[in-house]
Amino acid sequence: MAASDPKPGRDTTQAVTRLLLQWTDGDAKALDQLLPLVYDELRRLAQSYLRRENVGHTLQSTALVHEAYLRLVDQRDVNWQNRSHFFGIAAQMMRRVLVDHARAHHAAKRGSGGIKVTLDEGLVAAEQRDVNVIALDEALTRLGEIDPQQGRIVELRFFAGLSIEDTAEVLKISPATVKRDWAMAKAWLYGEMSA
Repeated sequence: MAASDPKPGRDTTQAVTRLLLQWTDGDAKALDQLLPLVYDELRRLAQSYLRRENVGHTLQSTALVHEAYLRLVDQRDVNWQNRSHFFGIAAQMMRRVLVDHARAHHAAKRGSGGIKVTLDEGLVAAEQRDVNVIALDEALTRLGEIDPQQGRIVELRFFAGLSIEDTAEVLKISPATVKRDWAMAKAWLYGEMSA
């Protein structure tokens, strides 16, 4: 969820959490009830993200949502905790879908430079906002090796669009820690992507 988007109502948040817990306990019907509650938010996230992509990008928001959702529901041994946890895992799935798409597109173009996406305004300087998604994924992987928490924060904030508070909830850390690590991760990624 982008920081400017309104948070879902408390009732919706609780319903998503309840359905995730029921799904974890083996209730297949809970999954059918979950989709309508999370689909619009996943679609808004995908549209917001893809709106910032390079002109000519071929992946549509509906395809991104569907592929990410299919990967989500195919997860085994996930002990779903709540709505924020779900969208945290959704961030991982969207990242994988986008990177897979970029790699396939890059391979098809044979060295075209890959697909470029526009990063969050705070991640890099305004004049250098178009970034190769494959290079971003590689830099984020390196960051995750150096500081797993910072890597996860970038994934949650950038790919899932989670707020500072939702990111803190998923990671079970304070919002102040998220803000500090987010700032440090952005600076580190800017240095990596600029090189």
